[in-house]
Amino acid sequence: MRLSAVGAGLTLNALRPLPSGNPLAIPSFFTGWLTTELAPQNLVVTAAGSAAMLARRRGKLDHDAKVALGLNAVSAAGLAALIAQGLRVRGVVESALAEAFGSDYLARLDPAPAKADMTTPWRQVLAPWRTRHPDVKRTRNIAYVDGDKAGRHAMLDIYQPREPGAGRPVLLQIHGGGWVIGRKDDQGLPLMTHLSARGWVCVAPNYPLSPKATWPEHLVAIKQSLAWIRRNIEHYGGDPSYVVVTGGSAGGHLAAMVALTANDPQYQPGFEDVDTSVQACVPFYGVYDLANLLDTRAGEREYRHFFAPTLFKSRDRDIARAASPLSHIRADAPPFFIVHGRYDSLVNVAEAREFARRLRETSSSVVAYAELPGAQHAFDVFASIRSAHVIRAVERFLRVVQWSQTGQRETAPAAQTQPA
Repeated sequence: MRLSAVGAGLTLNALRPLPSGNPLAIPSFFTGWLTTELAPQNLVVTAAGSAAMLARRRGKLDHDAKVALGLNAVSAAGLAALIAQGLRVRGVVESALAEAFGSDYLARLDPAPAKADMTTPWRQVLAPWRTRHPDVKRTRNIAYVDGDKAGRHAMLDIYQPREPGAGRPVLLQIHGGGWVIGRKDDQGLPLMTHLSARGWVCVAPNYPLSPKATWPEHLVAIKQSLAWIRRNIEHYGGDPSYVVVTGGSAGGHLAAMVALTANDPQYQPGFEDVDTSVQACVPFYGVYDLANLLDTRAGEREYRHFFAPTLFKSRDRDIARAASPLSHIRADAPPFFIVHGRYDSLVNVAEAREFARRLRETSSSVVAYAELPGAQHAFDVFASIRSAHVIRAVERFLRVVQWSQTGQRETAPAAQTQPA
């Protein structure tokens, strides 16, 4: 009965996790995130447990067994609702793209998306940890700075099609982890694997972490990795003139800052002449307000107790303002596709809403915004119903953007997208 009670509690928390700012938001995130994104697997386990209990007792149920089965029924109903939420994401991201590009945007893609790209890839979802693909080659631990500075925090990995080619679009993937933890092979693997199998070259760098590193060392390092791409990515089949940037959480913040501070010399010491502009930005559940510009109680607490002492090592609010993407919105910003979960327990979805609103008011480029029902933070770390639909929508977004910028339709190869 205890296991059944725990399962029911986890499911209820996943259905309505604690909001950001609550003292228990972090444990609520971890338990809710795994329950939500692994809802099909959890449903199978719950059903199997109930069946085993009935078989073991041969239909003779005492009070505890009846309570346990009742709790399992509650869990099953909740898990089914979570699965339904994940399936609804397809419509949400499609609506976001149609709003951004027009209802006929799919006509701009040649070839049109395959049926598999518009439906749930159940084979992949049921094996969520398998991210390898037979058509993708990975090259590890390439130094992107020279000399004594090339430590483990200045290394990157490259994911590219095994088939030789040239002039391929490039994706720069920035990992999250609150600027204090994380590494290049922790996040973004489903997205990078999917795109690399479709003809992209994907680059995932490490960068210095706080509290040892102080802002803006993190952003400077990412721009150094972008400078490395400009110099070297042709050797891996990539097009140095066509780079888009993405990342999740702290990586989403850094991705937005890269996109909004192109060629800003204060973030390019020693390489001021390098072009650090990008062609598009896709931040996932990013942090856009590090100075509490939105004037919230939770935002002020985060600024005082984390950002100021750990990331900035200063109480100078101007530093935090300069580190906030909300402060860098500009008319010449590249196209954005902002993705955020409605139930994010770590970064309030209000930041993403306001960032998207202000960007749409100012930028001359397209701004797509998808707010995902039932989604927690870090929903895309492994393959799930939700992440599969978002990843395929990101690919469609990038293909339309590339077509609009180059005047040529970006064609996707008929590669299999399921991991090996």
